[in-house]
Amino acid sequence: MVEEVTDPRVARTRRDVVDATAALLLEHGWDGVTHAEVARTSGYSKATIYTHWPTRLDLIAAAIEQLCDVPHHPRATGDLRMDLRVALLDFATDLTDGHLDRLLAGVVERANTSEIVSSLRSRLYESGTSGMRSILDAHLERDDIEPVLALLTGAVFVRVTFEGATATKSFIDEIIDRALGTTTNRPAAR
Repeated sequence: MVEEVTDPRVARTRRDVVDATAALLLEHGWDGVTHAEVARTSGYSKATIYTHWPTRLDLIAAAIEQLCDVPHHPRATGDLRMDLRVALLDFATDLTDGHLDRLLAGVVERANTSEIVSSLRSRLYESGTSGMRSILDAHLERDDIEPVLALLTGAVFVRVTFEGATATKSFIDEIIDRALGTTTNRPAAR
């Protein structure tokens, strides 16, 4: 639990250190986050950082929480296929340009080693898929949402991270068609 900070200097220190940690995490992955590197990057002493974040996991958890709290989902228009296309292209861009792949790899690699990391994995998934989940919820029956979400995000994840290929609009349109092909659209509200 994060304590409420009233001193603006303490709040600024926390913000700066967590920002530096998030940047290191995205750029270099988990191995790039050390107290010494966060101190160098943020401009604060290692003693200050150890005081507020005694372990490397404390630093990483704070950075992941911050990354999850930043709203970053494209705005839905109500057009199911177009909204999914935009959301999946955004996800693919985050995997390649935003270094989300490094962040996810670190969490997946360590998820079974700690309840904290398992919780961070769940938090990342929920945060990262909340926009698409909302889109699907507005159009599909409840039982179809999770399987379609897994098919869509899984296909983009595999395409970009494992195949090293670009998730093009045509690829995304095809996976949307295939994933939605077995669903039941929710009747329009009257």
